[in-house]
Amino acid sequence: MTYTVYGASGSGSMPVEAALTLIGAPYTLVEAVTWEGDHERDKVAPVNPMRQIPALITPGGETITESAAILIWLAEQHPEAALAPEACDPRRAQFLRWMTFVPASIYSMFWVRDVPSRLVGDDADAQAQIEARTLERIADCWGMMERQIEPGRYLLGDDLTVLDLYVATVSRWRPGRARFAEVAPRMHRVAQRVDALPELQAFWAERFPLEDQAAAAT
Repeated sequence: MTYTVYGASGSGSMPVEAALTLIGAPYTLVEAVTWEGDHERDKVAPVNPMRQIPALITPGGETITESAAILIWLAEQHPEAALAPEACDPRRAQFLRWMTFVPASIYSMFWVRDVPSRLVGDDADAQAQIEARTLERIADCWGMMERQIEPGRYLLGDDLTVLDLYVATVSRWRPGRARFAEVAPRMHRVAQRVDALPELQAFWAERFPLEDQAAAAT
């Protein structure tokens, strides 16, 4: 009953790998550094025609893509790990809200800013504007989320969820944790708490050391 994860160090597979680590579920990793070229993206093509990571192959052979969908599904499949509010939990609506907000409003910006030529071709000035404006948009979105939640020890209260793993990962990407702390100080404290979880210390050290955040790709 082993999972297979297509991912890469510092990428969007980090919260998925972190969740599997907390769950204690065995998984095999297929390292596919998709931003390094077609030879890496081709590794993912057999399971995801978009040639993007993360992708999860379940023990039953089903393919799941999109990090938020994978995290929600894993939490539902492993209720013993208590990594998401159950359907009857009053926190469930906000859990789903923010699990959707992160990829829709923040994660999606990286497809644009990492390779701005996708939208504006070789126009260097336009590329620079996209890079700057997307970083500000990301910071603005973190600030909007900060103003609409009331964290406890974790984002939804006192219980760790996959939302915390998601935010702790994505907040390491540009514009980086220092900017994240400025616009979302309460969420930043939660992310630091997730960074320090004893169960994930070895994982973070191997797969996404915090000092490497400035170089992180998606």
